[in-house]
Amino acid sequence: MSARRGVFAVLAVLLAGCAAGPPAVPRMESVDLPRFMGDWYVIAHIPSWPERHAHNAIESYVLQADGTIRTTFRYRDAPGARLKVMRPDGSVVPDTGNAVWGMEFIWPVKAEYVIAYVDPEYQETIVARSKRDYAWIMARTPTLPPERYDALLARLVALGYAAADVRRVPQEWPEPGFPQGREPVR
Repeated sequence: MSARRGVFAVLAVLLAGCAAGPPAVPRMESVDLPRFMGDWYVIAHIPSWPERHAHNAIESYVLQADGTIRTTFRYRDAPGARLKVMRPDGSVVPDTGNAVWGMEFIWPVKAEYVIAYVDPEYQETIVARSKRDYAWIMARTPTLPPERYDALLARLVALGYAAADVRRVPQEWPEPGFPQGREPVR
């Protein structure tokens, strides 16, 4: 083999290794979209930069007539701080059983959003990413019993995340400024 071919062979192997990336995060085989819609309290997360200090975080989903998912993520940086809201557009990736979405925060980039787990009653979920950079443990209620939280955290760790990177999200309800029993966003 010539020196030139040897250099190309080494480069090809290196480039192939760089392109591989982490394996796809396992997803639910099938997600019932209408049941998944509604409000989810963020119990814990490996946060993106904007939500790193989030308190009272809630992710809300509404299925639109065109099949897209209107998403509202609301939170405060501290109790009583100004309400912050993000509204990415969600769309289901075809042939994924409704378990993989593209979340568009800035056109035309869609971030991967994988429903890695949802319990049979649609009361608890884990949303993850194949990059293992962000993740969310969410529930229909603002708190979970310790054994349920521990079980969800163990599932997240089994997906390849580090438990030390997970941040519990403070949920303190009722929230000042919202009448008790009234949903804060729609």
